[in-house]
Amino acid sequence: MRIHTDIDRCTGHGICESILPSVFEVGDDGLVHLLDGELTETMRAALESAVVECPSQALRLEG
Repeated sequence: MRIHTDIDRCTGHGICESILPSVFEVGDDGLVHLLDGELTETMRAALESAVVECPSQALRLEG
């Protein structure tokens, strides 16, 4: 499973970070950054929520 970010679409709302702060972080540049770490099946529901809740549709879950 992988998460993809479209930096051109990201507006830095931080909703993804609030849902899963161990995976997402909005940097000082106002864009989402993926933190190092393994994505596990136990995170799937939260990752799906982050994708759905992203107002700019900048996230995509694969796998």
